Amino acid sequence: MKARLREHYENTVVAELKKQFGYTNPMAVPKIVKVTVNIGMGEATQNPKLIDGAVTELTAITGQKPVITKARKSIAAFKLREGMSIGCMVTLRGDKMYEFLDRLMNVALARVRDFRGVSSKSFDGRGNYTLGVRDQLIFPEIDYNKVDKTKGMNICVTTTADTDAEALALLKAMGMPLRQN
Repeated sequence: MKARLREHYENTVVAELKKQFGYTNPMAVPKIVKVTVNIGMGEATQNPKLIDGAVTELTAITGQKPVITKARKSIAAFKLREGMSIGCMVTLRGDKMYEFLDRLMNVALARVRDFRGVSSKSFDGRGNYTLGVRDQLIFPEIDYNKVDKTKGMNICVTTTADTDAEALALLKAMGMPLRQN
């Protein structure tokens, strides 16, 4: 069974982008390669048990076990030693990626208070989009009673688009609720 968003991409988005940008080769049409979800926990230097909660929540949100990220350098001012656990991240590809994006765009972002859309200026110049979420409770998989601390996360959508304009058109066609800036 294919993900709903992947079918939408194959059936409507590809034709729409071909017409808009004049692609003749179907392989030239931009597509989403991967989605990376990252939770950085600076407070984990004082309390290493915070990482366990972040790992279980990220597993529930994405459906995939995260990798624990370690500090590369020691920084005395932050009481940080090389090799300490300071966060966790997941890289999603294929159907899991499309399922996560579908839930993010249609369910989670709609639960944000005073939501007017995500910024259309968060592109990196090479066609990749990064979105910051302040609270993990917008995802319905998280039980409010089991949360000890609210954690923010970075969600990075990596595309094959060459320019930000192509990536913007791709995300708009996929259904990302973008704000008019």
